[in-house]
Amino acid sequence: MLVKVFGAAVQGILATLITIEVNCSKGIKFMLVGLPDASVKESHERIVSALQINGYKFPRQQIVINMSPADIRKEGTAYDLPLAVGILAASEGLKPDKLESYMIMGELSLDGSILPIKGALPIAIKARELGFKGLVLPRRNAREAAVVDNLDVYGVDNISEVVGFFNEDMELEKTIIDTRAEFYSAQQIFEFDFADVKGQENVKRALEVAASGGHNLIMIGPPGAGKSMMAKRMPSILPPFILQEALETTKIHSVAGKIGNETSLMAQRPFRSPHHTISDVALVGGGTYPQPGEISLAHNGVLFLDELPEFSRSVLEVMRQPLEDRKISISRSKFSVEYPASFMLVSSMNPCPCGYYNHPEKECVCPGGAVQKYLNKISGPLLDRIDIHIEIVPVPFEKISDKTPAEASESIRERVIKAREIQEQRFRDEDGIYCNAQMTPKLLARYASPDDTGLQLLKTAMDRFNLSARAYDRILKVSRTIADLDSSEKIQPKHLAEAINYRNLDRATWADK
Repeated sequence: MLVKVFGAAVQGILATLITIEVNCSKGIKFMLVGLPDASVKESHERIVSALQINGYKFPRQQIVINMSPADIRKEGTAYDLPLAVGILAASEGLKPDKLESYMIMGELSLDGSILPIKGALPIAIKARELGFKGLVLPRRNAREAAVVDNLDVYGVDNISEVVGFFNEDMELEKTIIDTRAEFYSAQQIFEFDFADVKGQENVKRALEVAASGGHNLIMIGPPGAGKSMMAKRMPSILPPFILQEALETTKIHSVAGKIGNETSLMAQRPFRSPHHTISDVALVGGGTYPQPGEISLAHNGVLFLDELPEFSRSVLEVMRQPLEDRKISISRSKFSVEYPASFMLVSSMNPCPCGYYNHPEKECVCPGGAVQKYLNKISGPLLDRIDIHIEIVPVPFEKISDKTPAEASESIRERVIKAREIQEQRFRDEDGIYCNAQMTPKLLARYASPDDTGLQLLKTAMDRFNLSARAYDRILKVSRTIADLDSSEKIQPKHLAEAINYRNLDRATWADK
């Protein structure tokens, strides 16, 4: 008997329909074709054990299984459940009547319990798109898939539940969640808050400007000055997700298997902080079977690189293209996948190997030329893509011991949201542009042209501090954001002056030692 069961393969953040054709006939051979990888081929042993332990007979017949389309490589263990259901249906151990209405995915344990899979959300989206009535998958993935409306999502714990459902011996409970209610209720819950940060008002101002315009930022300061502490609080002042952003970000984390059991739709922007020993493949994504890297997991959120010069040079250089294109393409001989990578880069570094160059109290003990050599670990093209350079000094005792609470993230976030609304209105007709950091030279000329006084100030600053030509556009972009925070239509000299102050590393005299 020939039956068809439907599953899906995930490529990038999109799913493709996989039709599993199972035919049982006379003989004793088992054949699995359709470009399965080793983990799919090993499903035979898991299926045999799961069926036997749960009281079902594995058919003693010739079983031929084709996974179509046969030119797409089938990877992973998520096909165990649809294969088992297909074998039972083809051997008349399960009624095939309802199989065409459901997509089925899940990994089988030897005792028949069903283990979670990766990519449940893209699979659910594909099932709805193709008009399936429902999706049967592991219970631990059910909330994630239930984000998709107009689709019956059934979470199951054991293969016996699936057999009982299709044989109409038992009913399964649909997983229903109020996506919007859960999404909006979780948007204001943050683990870290800027109210905990004492002093550092100039740095908090720089972080507010960066969040308002989507600017990349680097903090330079001695150990213990609070660089990591403030970076961790960046998500608390970024504008809240819109549903479309949340769905796209959740899809990426779903494919990578980073969604928690109780999570449906991600409500907060991601914050990723990889260790400096990370490889370039782990950062941008890839592998034999490509998976999203840290830059894609930080999509619509923050990628924090602590101690930036300690990262491998090759790791830092592979970020240059994604920082501009806001996507990463991973190509293999037979296929290519594309992951979105629109992230905000926040990084930190010590000013020198010993960490105390420009320290107000401790003396730097680095030899001559060490500061410049340390800075040279970060290439000019990468620094060119970082709009704001802010220097940090340690907080004095009086500030640390002050009992007065600092300004909370909620207050800062309100100003950021207001500035972003101005930019949203400004770029409403520009495709792919949603914040000041993304402005092209043409848009800079239109929206960020200073008056004669401002131009003279900019010229004086570039001559005095020997600023590089690449600093010019960055200063204009940042000054446009500062003007937005000030609700000013025109860029004023005070906005330019503040933006110029955020270009420390471009000053030719900064590393004079």
